[in-house]
Amino acid sequence: MKVLIVDDEEMIRNVLKEYVEFEGNEAFEAGDGMEAVRMCRDNDYDMILMDVMMPKLDGFSAVKEIKKTKDIPVIMLSARGEEYDKLFGFEIGVDDYVTKPFSPKEVMARINAVTKRRNAEKAEEKNDVVQFEGLVIDMAGRNVYVDGEKAELTPKEYEILFYFVKNKGIALTREKLLMDVWGFDFYGDDRTVDTHIKMLRSNLKQYRKFIVTLRGLGYKFEV
Repeated sequence: MKVLIVDDEEMIRNVLKEYVEFEGNEAFEAGDGMEAVRMCRDNDYDMILMDVMMPKLDGFSAVKEIKKTKDIPVIMLSARGEEYDKLFGFEIGVDDYVTKPFSPKEVMARINAVTKRRNAEKAEEKNDVVQFEGLVIDMAGRNVYVDGEKAELTPKEYEILFYFVKNKGIALTREKLLMDVWGFDFYGDDRTVDTHIKMLRSNLKQYRKFIVTLRGLGYKFEV
């Protein structure tokens, strides 16, 4: 596995590099967001460890640029643990979020967990395309079409819809959605789930009917 470590602190890069290489992976380094974007344009990586606060280009902006052309798993590293930062990171397609100070062993565990989750998603996507009336979901291409028109979903909205489809007909609590879609370490509340599902429903137009609210419990994708 090729891992790109992006942090403006050389000491942190060195520590992470040591652990990444110890587990048999290749480690590459970038000292700021600009350098990371350039490296991702010219090379392919299997995982990115991205600091948030950096000179020239911050981590969030760098991730947005990288995601325009490549779907590389990203784990954010930050001294800031505010819920808003985590929400924003997940909105732009970040896979996990680790707050400094962290244990390098924890970071490696997160890398393994994200890799396992991504591989499981790819296995699920073998079906390629599923359709419910005029709602078409292209799993492999990560595209959604409403009556032939492409729906512009955020990465998190797509993950929610994909999760609903995988668990069709099953009652899902808000807590389970937070755990499985946002990640085991994300401490959000019901409003986080409800806000994203409200936006998802809006984008699905008349097919919002498939996402059924279970009063006092959560939601169910029912066709």
